[in-house]
Amino acid sequence: MAIKKLLVLHVVSALSVLALSGCTTGMKSSNTSPTPTPTTQVQSASPKAEEVVDLEVWYTNVGFKPITKGSKTYEFYKNLLGVGVIHPYVEWNGGTTYREQLNLKIAAGEMPDLFMPFQGNETNLAKNDAIADLTELLPKYAPNLWNLIPKDVWDIVKANDPTGQGKIYYIPSVVDYEREAGLIRKDWLDKLGLQMPKTQDDYVKVLEAFRDKDPNGNGKKDEIPTGGRQQLTWMNHLFAMYGVAMSGGKQDWDVYDGKLTYSAVTPNMKAALEFATKLYKEGLIDKEALLNDKAKWEAKIDTGLVGNYYHWEETVFERLEPIYKNTGVKADFSVLPLPQVQGYQGFYSIKKVQNPVWVVKSTKDQKKLMAVMKLLNNMYDKKNWNALYLGVEGMHSTTKDGKSVRLPQDKGTQENLPLVPYEDVATADFSAQLLKNTASDDRKWAVDQGIRNIQEAQKYAKAIAGDGMPESVYDGYPDISNRTLFVEYASKIILGQYPISKFDEFVDKWNKSGGDEVTKRARDWFVKVKK
Repeated sequence: MAIKKLLVLHVVSALSVLALSGCTTGMKSSNTSPTPTPTTQVQSASPKAEEVVDLEVWYTNVGFKPITKGSKTYEFYKNLLGVGVIHPYVEWNGGTTYREQLNLKIAAGEMPDLFMPFQGNETNLAKNDAIADLTELLPKYAPNLWNLIPKDVWDIVKANDPTGQGKIYYIPSVVDYEREAGLIRKDWLDKLGLQMPKTQDDYVKVLEAFRDKDPNGNGKKDEIPTGGRQQLTWMNHLFAMYGVAMSGGKQDWDVYDGKLTYSAVTPNMKAALEFATKLYKEGLIDKEALLNDKAKWEAKIDTGLVGNYYHWEETVFERLEPIYKNTGVKADFSVLPLPQVQGYQGFYSIKKVQNPVWVVKSTKDQKKLMAVMKLLNNMYDKKNWNALYLGVEGMHSTTKDGKSVRLPQDKGTQENLPLVPYEDVATADFSAQLLKNTASDDRKWAVDQGIRNIQEAQKYAKAIAGDGMPESVYDGYPDISNRTLFVEYASKIILGQYPISKFDEFVDKWNKSGGDEVTKRARDWFVKVKK
């Protein structure tokens, strides 16, 4: 089955390239997108009905309803931003299903007007003139977006231009604070008379108590001390204490022994895997940690079984409210201070310049192109952010005591909100204030934990050197990009099927199968952007 799936992905990739060659016929004479006529201006929101242009937009969706023409969210975006947004349902599934469906869409010659690229597919799109050159378009027609992102970030985007011409082909996500952290049930600690762990030994004792002393109080030995998800993702807290650079649940790049290095092949990772192996053997890590998909892992947290997990600290209420609904307990998930490990400097990783968040379809249709620019300009106007967060009155939010407040998530009734600029260009203060201003009194206990955790997580955060590195460093080496070899060896080590000494074999194979070349590219990029 794995081989069959891999073949399908290669076919899809090939189809995408063929489709790109077809859809860009006649555009090769210019490396820039069609330039609007001088008289074209960024239109204001709330236009006349006949002026509205509909755009197909693809972004993350984890189970919410699509946006169709005339739906409540369609009307909401049209009235607020002046553009019609059509957002079909595409399952995210860790990005795997999203990318497969996006590639098929591109291969069929039906590329969305505005979409989030994934795992570097913007590289081939840019090389084939299939996405717009935004270098001159953004400052002229989307100044709100252009001015919001710092110049040094735009310089990195230009340095990442796969055509080598220093142009802008994508809109980056810029976050100036750490959004992810280990989270631990402080109410369980309090119930068991335990302090917040400071050292690794303290942490192990806490996990043992979670396993053995029935902190959820149901009389069953069903607690899961800690864990993660399939492909060894979202287990960052177990690696971070050893100084392993991670982001988005996966390994990343940082400086080790004076050189930019992929954290998965460092001695730090070897030590972290040895520790994780001991935890798994003792039943302190979920036995299904390497099998859990997103839904299954969240279900375990939401039913009050998990004592410690790793994810976004600010949206912790998305777990707290289901726990309360399912168990009647108002849990407390506090930030886990990184346990101290002798000989290592632990940290949670900050990436200011994160993955590309938007690319624009290259088109000769001036109305479509200007509608995209208008959408971007109005979306990134901070005056609209509060409304974008609240969404549709009666669906995503409601009014209580004269105050507009966000409703809890309900995937059965709520349409997805794909336009989230407050997440894509984010500061800690703004995120905290947004949560505070839109929380109803009955949700305050849960939302306040997110606000508290934002501030707490920054104490253990460090910016990593791989900040802004393009996915193109992995070109030609999909198994390196997909962590295939690492996941195979690391999983078997944790499960006890391989001894820890096999880690050295993994590093050797990784280097010989493309790691050496990828590392050279990464270090060349690092020198270029750090000049």
